[in-house]
Amino acid sequence: MNTDSSLLGSELELQQQEEIYQQLLMQTVGKMPTENPESKVIRPQPGLCVKTVTEPDKQKIFVNVCQSPVVPLPPEISRDELVDLLQSEDPSGFRVPMSLGEPHTETDNNSQACTAYDVVINQEFFQKCQTDPLFQQFVILVSVEGLENKYNLELSRDWKVLKNRKCLGSLVDQNIRTKSRPVIQELQPEFSSTAAATRPEFSLLVEPPAGDPEFLIAEIKLPGVRSSRSLVLDLGEDRLLLTARPSLYHLDIFHPFSIEQESSVAQFNSNTQILTVTMPVASS
Repeated sequence: MNTDSSLLGSELELQQQEEIYQQLLMQTVGKMPTENPESKVIRPQPGLCVKTVTEPDKQKIFVNVCQSPVVPLPPEISRDELVDLLQSEDPSGFRVPMSLGEPHTETDNNSQACTAYDVVINQEFFQKCQTDPLFQQFVILVSVEGLENKYNLELSRDWKVLKNRKCLGSLVDQNIRTKSRPVIQELQPEFSSTAAATRPEFSLLVEPPAGDPEFLIAEIKLPGVRSSRSLVLDLGEDRLLLTARPSLYHLDIFHPFSIEQESSVAQFNSNTQILTVTMPVASS
């Protein structure tokens, strides 16, 4: 991948050397889907089927909430913590890793055409949600919101879980972007080689603030980092993974947008010690 160095910021000191490291940082991002895809085709396993409709035109929609052991586990959360989260001002602060499949046309019990979407979450987390109605409703909510964000939909919250059906139609294989097994294990502190690393403070901004999003902007505060040469940044379709060596910071987050990795731009400001990642949102 040929990276346009004019798009990359550099530090005021050691400018020429830093431009090289900025280019290497972005080349790491660009190589993910090409030279080192780090992706895997998974076959979703049936889970539960949710029936809802679009607003305001009331088109019938089925959401197949599926399961796979390949999708990473979300952070551990207790029932009390989930209740507090749902009552908070920003319940979106807790992310559930998921793969959102493309819409596919199916027929319902009345032989009428309808649209189905496959949402894949971690198998262990899915089983946990099956034992507690609160967790089940939560995972349905985040699945619906994920589909709304990715496909510019508005779906009714008056959904119904079908009792005798685990999915509608044929589940479609999905190509999920992931890391090798050791990096997936970093989400589990007991197995993590980055347990000593700190999760940095960050914010996600959408531009423009209203209407269809064009850019997702991540601002990550990295106090103590003096140079971009210590940063390793990977971008997936809906994932941002950042490591500041040696074991200084580690950030692994999923966001509700599908972004264009190769067009994304990273800029590290050595004065403010903030890394800004600008990611174009893929058109739906």
